[in-house]
Amino acid sequence: MFLPAGSQDEIGKRLISRSKAYEIFGNVTANRNYKQISTPVVEYATTFTNQYAGMELQNMLKWFNRDGEIEVLRPDWTTAIARALVNQHPSQLKWSYQGSVFRSDKAGMESRQAGVEIVHTSSFLGESECLLTAVNYLDELEINDYLIELGHTGIFDELTSHLNLTDSELEKLREAMHDKRRDEVYQIAITNGHEEVANELTQLVDAFGSIDVIEKYEDLWRDQEILLGILKHMKQLAVLLQELGVPDVLVDLGRVKNLPYYCGIMFRGFIRSNGNTCFSGGRYDKLYEQFDESISAVGLAFDVDVLADNLIIENDRQKICIVASEQSHAFAEKLRTSFDNAIVDIQYNLTDEDRFDKVLEVIEEHNEYKVVER
Repeated sequence: MFLPAGSQDEIGKRLISRSKAYEIFGNVTANRNYKQISTPVVEYATTFTNQYAGMELQNMLKWFNRDGEIEVLRPDWTTAIARALVNQHPSQLKWSYQGSVFRSDKAGMESRQAGVEIVHTSSFLGESECLLTAVNYLDELEINDYLIELGHTGIFDELTSHLNLTDSELEKLREAMHDKRRDEVYQIAITNGHEEVANELTQLVDAFGSIDVIEKYEDLWRDQEILLGILKHMKQLAVLLQELGVPDVLVDLGRVKNLPYYCGIMFRGFIRSNGNTCFSGGRYDKLYEQFDESISAVGLAFDVDVLADNLIIENDRQKICIVASEQSHAFAEKLRTSFDNAIVDIQYNLTDEDRFDKVLEVIEEHNEYKVVER
């Protein structure tokens, strides 16, 4: 049978790698005192499309239920967990999850994630714990060829607050910044504001690199208290990562939020060899306002599919085949238990001996079974 566009069957190595990635994630988060949480794969669309979450219904896999309400396959873990945590006691601060999200605007439709959410915690502590959990996890996966990037929504928000922009114009400017379209950034800003801000925003498009970028802008923004505070906060996180041995910490002062509910620090992890994003996250305090709550919240999600593709699975277990028959199958099954830490398969007719390190055959002599090696 054919599959819908974006769906696919999977076999073999990638499934093994993904299972290993999930297993190690569970161990890492348990050791760091996270509590597991899971939400239903089917939710009401309004959980994600309200003004606080701000996600687009058109990108979700959806249908009408029998009451005429729109239900969707979970498109986002953070929003779903925020809904669930409103009913949890605030004494538990750290939560972890594993599972899929479903989006029609992404290749494959189903994306496997593992992530953490930290609530009711001071900003620096929560953000540090997110990032250090990521470092811990990548280390345990033996993925060393990565870099971490820091950004902050407050820089764009502060600079654009001086412009006379409609919501539509502000969104166009954000998209232009996101796509690094310098000319469009300048044109939108100069048409609706003044030249100084237009120039600052345009220069921010290229304001990414090492921690030296922060030090450069500390001088440029020395008279702007809010922006200096943001730079100080970003620098503190970058220094923490460097002190713990993360070799490459980048900053992108021109980065804008790609999810509507981000409202502060943002971070991403990249696999250096191919540029793939292996995790992303950030602060999202405002998401809880839809529940009339004021809660400090920050989290990140790992792309388990990307991680699985970068895992090295070394299988040094011996592969043994026992060639038996219907009559000798019980004997062969008992024999299997005598091989510790080996992969043992029982077959009746072996056609490809090269797949195994050792092939044993059960034969009958004098009404007794014995084993010979081929």
